[in-house]
Amino acid sequence: MTPKNLLILMSDEHNPQVMGCAGHRIIRTPNLDALAARGTRFAAAYTTCPICVPARAAFAVGKYVNQIGYWDNGDAYEGAIPSWHHALRARGHEVVSIGKLHFRGAKGDDHGFTKEIVPMHVVDALGDVKGLIRDDIPKRKGGDKMAKYAGPGESPYTVYDRDIAARAQVWLHEAARRQHDRPWVLFVSFVAPHFPLTAPPDWYYEYAVRDLPMPKQYARAERPDHPYLKAYEHCVDYDAHFRSPADVKRAIAGYFGLVSSLDENVGKVLRALERSGLAADTRVVYTSDHGDNVGARGLWGKSTFYEESAGVPLILAGDGVPAAAVRDAPASHVDVYPYVFECVGAPVPDDGHPGISLARLAAGDRPDRGVLSEYHAIGAVAGAFMLRDGNYKYVHYVAYRPQLFDLARDPGELVDLAGDPAYAQVVERLHQRLLGLCDPEEVDARAKRRQAELLARFGGREAALARGDLGFTPAPGTPPEMN
Repeated sequence: MTPKNLLILMSDEHNPQVMGCAGHRIIRTPNLDALAARGTRFAAAYTTCPICVPARAAFAVGKYVNQIGYWDNGDAYEGAIPSWHHALRARGHEVVSIGKLHFRGAKGDDHGFTKEIVPMHVVDALGDVKGLIRDDIPKRKGGDKMAKYAGPGESPYTVYDRDIAARAQVWLHEAARRQHDRPWVLFVSFVAPHFPLTAPPDWYYEYAVRDLPMPKQYARAERPDHPYLKAYEHCVDYDAHFRSPADVKRAIAGYFGLVSSLDENVGKVLRALERSGLAADTRVVYTSDHGDNVGARGLWGKSTFYEESAGVPLILAGDGVPAAAVRDAPASHVDVYPYVFECVGAPVPDDGHPGISLARLAAGDRPDRGVLSEYHAIGAVAGAFMLRDGNYKYVHYVAYRPQLFDLARDPGELVDLAGDPAYAQVVERLHQRLLGLCDPEEVDARAKRRQAELLARFGGREAALARGDLGFTPAPGTPPEMN
């Protein structure tokens, strides 16, 4: 592979199904569609964890959450485990971030970048301390914000995203004027379409005027009956605050508007890459830290292993990448890690990372492996683990019965096969494959020990409850009114 610069574009909470190139019939994402048309889209890509902070730590380090021990939104990456940022910076590459990182951000922390421009880190270098409580989990407050803020307007996040796009454009134009001895990596990380579902009016009304369909399995009688979902709903009651179909559609219009707003900002950055003369020497990766349920099954936000939440958009474009290609072999964020090194011409560290380079997957390789995602955070009394293996998705819960879906026959995940005797051998085979990656019970116990330690260090359960709920991490330079 010829060494090239690398531009990584990341969004927050982008449901992989909500892109024109993914076949969505309503959404407008012309810039992401164009990127996919000149590159390769991975149609079965997954986050390592369907919640922000651990997902971003794992993306940096290139390993699964159980391998690195950043478990939840109160246990943020501080740079203690070397990242691809550290490794490339040490080799003399310029490695710059612009926008959301959601690392710890304490004084003295070194996250590995040459420079961090307008970074968003967790609040007070602590994050969501209340999420450390894993026993007798308290009900979250502020669940009304999902419905309350859905509609047209501007939020600190939409303002922040435009600033991120502007700074990325400036960086690219200025980078074209400088001499670089080695290829650079620019990590541009937006917040949209993360809630609040307040979308710029021009994009909100693009969708609000349409007769939007209700989400899949939204009716109460249609929703899956699984104890994990009930426990999560008891903790986070977003859907209880949607009073009518009009409320639901207002939220969907807000989400769609934020996706299109994100696409607009992505387009600005990609045009700057082209106009600066750097496009031919730069490969591009687009992804999101995780997805969003957007009302499907009555779920909002992330924290589940359905495709809408655990799935992520993943597009690769540039020199040597097959054009207009779609690969359906399961992929993971851990596969980005080796690719980053290969792209810039650096040796891939032999440090036990589980990823297979995106270059191999883009070329059509179909490795015999399972792709892992896991969850140890808000609303979960015990660990949950998802294994995507071929056409099957197996979900193991330490505290509950498992789930199994055949995504080839049932892409909407409408039929849970785990209790069907005809699939008992499939469940057992996938469970054994999961055990080859980790011991769920051991991992669950280790996560809880770490969380109990952090909780005690903060002052215990009552202190965490007194701190309250963090609805949204404030954007840099803005007051936390919406927090």
